[in-house]
Amino acid sequence: MEALTALIIGLLVAGAVYLMLARNFMRFLFGLILLSNAANLTIFASGRMTLGAPALVPYGAEAPLGEVGNALPQALVLTAIVIGFGLLAFTLALAFEAYRRLRTMDSDKMRYAEPKEERE
Repeated sequence: MEALTALIIGLLVAGAVYLMLARNFMRFLFGLILLSNAANLTIFASGRMTLGAPALVPYGAEAPLGEVGNALPQALVLTAIVIGFGLLAFTLALAFEAYRRLRTMDSDKMRYAEPKEERE
């Protein structure tokens, strides 16, 4: 299961890098989302993916019995998903406003804030 997860993480990172190298701002945004999902999956996989073994401590015991999944990476991934959704919403609003003002999504043409070069 870990080998399949590692393969999926590699594919997500490769797709994210490919999309983030494009000049279109929306493709960059989709690449950022893919990279965020790859990071979440990496954190989730670090918590040992075991089938049917919740991280519960029986009454009277000091630790869980047997091999169990770690609950901390699951909590971290849940928090990262919420933060990623907020980042996505902000970036979509930023992209919409940039397109409304500049009428382009090409990052080379979006140099509105940079001063024009003086020609000699």
